[in-house]
Amino acid sequence: MRSAAHAGRGALAPLALAIALCALAHTTARAQTVYRQRDANGQWVFTDRAAGPATVPAGDSMSLSREPEGLRVSLERADNGDSLQLVGTNHCLCVITLRVLIAQSDFADIASGASYQATLEPGERRTVVETRGAQDGKRQLRYSWTVALGAPDAVHQPPRPYRAPFALGATFTVSQAYPVRITHVTPDSEYAVDLALPDGTPVYAARAGSVINVRHDSFRGAALPQMLDQANVIEILHDDGTIAVYAHLQWDTIRVHIGQQVRLGEYIANSGNTGFTTGPHLHFAVWRNAGTADVSIPIQFAGSGGSAVTPETNVPLTAY
Repeated sequence: MRSAAHAGRGALAPLALAIALCALAHTTARAQTVYRQRDANGQWVFTDRAAGPATVPAGDSMSLSREPEGLRVSLERADNGDSLQLVGTNHCLCVITLRVLIAQSDFADIASGASYQATLEPGERRTVVETRGAQDGKRQLRYSWTVALGAPDAVHQPPRPYRAPFALGATFTVSQAYPVRITHVTPDSEYAVDLALPDGTPVYAARAGSVINVRHDSFRGAALPQMLDQANVIEILHDDGTIAVYAHLQWDTIRVHIGQQVRLGEYIANSGNTGFTTGPHLHFAVWRNAGTADVSIPIQFAGSGGSAVTPETNVPLTAY
């Protein structure tokens, strides 16, 4: 699900697993400062209260965004006479699943503990939750929301094994792959592959697709919690609805833009050491929308003679 791009020494925490936590009285909404922080599962939490030194102001709108033209989803409250609505808008270039969880409700037709889910096409705006009736200005509605990228009915069907995302003929060591889960401890990183690429190594598209998100302005890397959203990243939507994630990229080396169609083997960026990481490497994963969250899925790389190679920790991988 979505949030800012980040990864722990190769573990990209749920990027679109962003959660917006709202405490709203049933009165006219006002602009307010929104703070963000990580929860115990590595997910972004958006709230209107600062919870400590790790809390970062996130702006004055209840939306999640990595870049204005990138992955941006909003959930807005609208008061229209005798009705209250929570309206979701998908500004992304891919289908999303928006899920709203009701933590507390004083409204008879919205139960505490209830969940509401909607699949939104690119550019679509839709009412996800609505209540009608007399408004007394005192009723409370508390809720959280999550976003999963890609169509929920996507089926992983690559036309061939993935191309290793570095120069043809080059060989680099896989530093972490399933079932090893030193840092790949969340569903979106379980089947991710860490490749020990030196800083500045050219990165090539492992599969063709359309760029739906980029970040290129981070130049720092460290094993510190505040670096979780500081990894430069490219996300590419495949024609089967799955999404490839290339993370920890070098500062200002990204050569693609949002909306661009990328060919198999196209040069897209350089590997780096940005974000939550202890050393230079490339974090590569393929995500599928599992309905309420994005999960990583097993992948194979193209080997010699058209064979398929399953990545293994500490085993060299050659690009064919």
